[in-house]
Amino acid sequence: MRNKKKIAAIAVAAALVLGTGTAAFAYWSTTGTGTGSATTGTSGTVTIAQTSTHANLAPGAAAQTISGTVSNPAAASSSVYVAKVTVSISSVTLADGTTGTSATCDSSNYTLTNAAMSVGSDIAKGASATFTGATIGFNNKETNQDACKGAKVNFSYAAS
Repeated sequence: MRNKKKIAAIAVAAALVLGTGTAAFAYWSTTGTGTGSATTGTSGTVTIAQTSTHANLAPGAAAQTISGTVSNPAAASSSVYVAKVTVSISSVTLADGTTGTSATCDSSNYTLTNAAMSVGSDIAKGASATFTGATIGFNNKETNQDACKGAKVNFSYAAS
């Protein structure tokens, strides 16, 4: 009887090994192709607003700090990274409403320092960040600068 049990056990083990081996190698082979795509968002336009006010620029007066905010509109598709805001003098409007020239009063009568102001922020849509650090002062020349009395210095801002 023992031999029959051994033979039966060996037969069952062999059947399991063969069955498992066959199952492990049974598969369907096929081929195929596919396509896919992804799109990236676009960067939107930020809004830059000056928050500081500057008055009484004059010979010998201290330079005044320029500051403001950079806003990412709520309608933007994603956040935007703004490294810095750079300010420049775009024009000078004289007290009579005309644009100044080198013969009267122009940007050379003013000193703009530290024009590139650090922001270094990832601005979420609908949020804003601040900037500050540039200064505007009056350039005291050796010539008559009376044409600059009451003049308005106009700035341009660029974010990058």
